[in-house]
Amino acid sequence: MTNRTSTTRDDLRSRRIGIFLGGDSPEREGSLISGRAAASAAADMGHAVELIDPSKDSLTDVRERIDIALLALHGPGGEDGKIQGLLEGFGIPYTGSGVLASALAMHKPTFKQFIAGAGLDTPAYTPVRPGHPAPDEAHRIIGEMGAPVILKPASGGGSLATRIVYTEDELTERLGQNSAESYREFFTEEFVPGKPVTVGLLDVDGELMALPPLEAETDREFYDYVAKHDPDHRRYYCPARLTADSIAGVQQLGARVHHIIGAHGFSRVDFIASDDGRISVLEANTLPGLSPMGNLATMAKTAGISYPELITSILGTALNKPRYLP
Repeated sequence: MTNRTSTTRDDLRSRRIGIFLGGDSPEREGSLISGRAAASAAADMGHAVELIDPSKDSLTDVRERIDIALLALHGPGGEDGKIQGLLEGFGIPYTGSGVLASALAMHKPTFKQFIAGAGLDTPAYTPVRPGHPAPDEAHRIIGEMGAPVILKPASGGGSLATRIVYTEDELTERLGQNSAESYREFFTEEFVPGKPVTVGLLDVDGELMALPPLEAETDREFYDYVAKHDPDHRRYYCPARLTADSIAGVQQLGARVHHIIGAHGFSRVDFIASDDGRISVLEANTLPGLSPMGNLATMAKTAGISYPELITSILGTALNKPRYLP
């Protein structure tokens, strides 16, 4: 790690780094935390840094202002391939995955279909069909899947607007409220009891490294937005409290998902680990949060990678992309 960090720092030393943060998605606040933390670490290492909020700042002359974009955006518009496509057009190297992997990971029903097609276990799901009366959709969904189910935005993160729904009447009520949500497309997913486990993937010395898996425990109904952002409502265990074989299996699965969707440089893959040994893939995050206390940084620290080294490695993913990355 030390040799690569030194080399990458030399490569980056004269580059102007634009930290893309904020945006106008429902996950703006988490993005601001990620971006400011990464910017502070990069500045402390002597890099020239500029904060860029695509929802507020003009991008017309961004090619003249920065040499590399570090993407700390979360949610629609920043994590779904759109900003990646813009930067591709500008010819600006950027951190993380390309357009295709970003879009695929962001739209959960498509991701799940892709993963299931590759033979991996993912909880059963069905879309909420737009334009259909809420009582009819609730009756169809509970008839197909039973209860409880998880109601989720199709393109979102941080467990925002995600709920466990226990009855058909409750689902009818929730579906009737969806029009007031910031998200417009929803789906329902099989409720799988178990431990929330995540594994980070990071390019180290030119090889993809699966970090020690992290398990989250919470006193809330599930590992929701509040638990993810308030340390008083969660406890992290890293490595996760799994058998050695299960830890190795989660790491292998995470790397496989990363490769299947064509992710680049770094990602985070989330699972549910059931007491009966079932390990189900929930989603992949191509721009995981960058808070020093967040999941990715916690896993990196357990692996002996400091936060500045983590940010340096992530910056390096902008420079080692293949000539063509879909």
